[in-house]
Amino acid sequence: MSDSVLDFYEGLAEEYHLLFADWEQSVDRQGAVLDALLRRSGMPPPRRVLDCACGIGTQALGLASRGYAVHATDLSPSAVARAEREARAMHVSITTGVADMRMLDWQVPGTFHVVMSCDNAMAHLLEDSDLDDAATAMASRLVPGGLLVASLRDHTALLEKRPRFTAERVLDTPLGRRVLFQVWDWAVDEKQYTVRQFILRQESGIWHTTEHTGVYRLLQPVELEQALTKAGLVDPRWYTPEETGFNQPLITARKP
Repeated sequence: MSDSVLDFYEGLAEEYHLLFADWEQSVDRQGAVLDALLRRSGMPPPRRVLDCACGIGTQALGLASRGYAVHATDLSPSAVARAEREARAMHVSITTGVADMRMLDWQVPGTFHVVMSCDNAMAHLLEDSDLDDAATAMASRLVPGGLLVASLRDHTALLEKRPRFTAERVLDTPLGRRVLFQVWDWAVDEKQYTVRQFILRQESGIWHTTEHTGVYRLLQPVELEQALTKAGLVDPRWYTPEETGFNQPLITARKP
């Protein structure tokens, strides 16, 4: 995991909500979806949850509002600070910290019933050693019987299509119009891809453009399963978006 990952999320922290038509509505919806999954898995509130790739709090705040005791951490100090502000604004209680998901075993004290990493965050672990370190660290923060939850893009389908450009979205908001699109660049060996997120905002009739660049590993389901199994977790299970209502495939695995 290079400095570019930190730079990506540091730069995106104050604009991340702009990627959604209604970010607060998405917080509520994703909280409901994950709550249903955790209840189905025997982890109802007030279970302790570690969201170790919390970003600005999209999943952490949704779960906390449903009674979970959430500790939200991220590599990006700016993202964590934004999550804290949003929690206060929503009158939701969470605790926070800055931590690298590869180092949770010594950066985050205590253990949790659930350790979570959503929004394709684990695909930033470009090397096998990074993936193994993160899986081991996440497993170390689980209580016996605890549940790991992670989501990934459907990289199998993406590899077949190898998109270069995502269709634009035009959002009309009380603060002005936004146009969102991405440009994708694929590595020659097809093991990594770079996503350039463009945000165009219209304010007082003037257009402003920002660009944020993230590098991802084409992490396949079997590779993640192998890393979780190597970390001592058992019973890996994948859930499709059609099963859960979440926007990406989800995997769960348990600590014996």
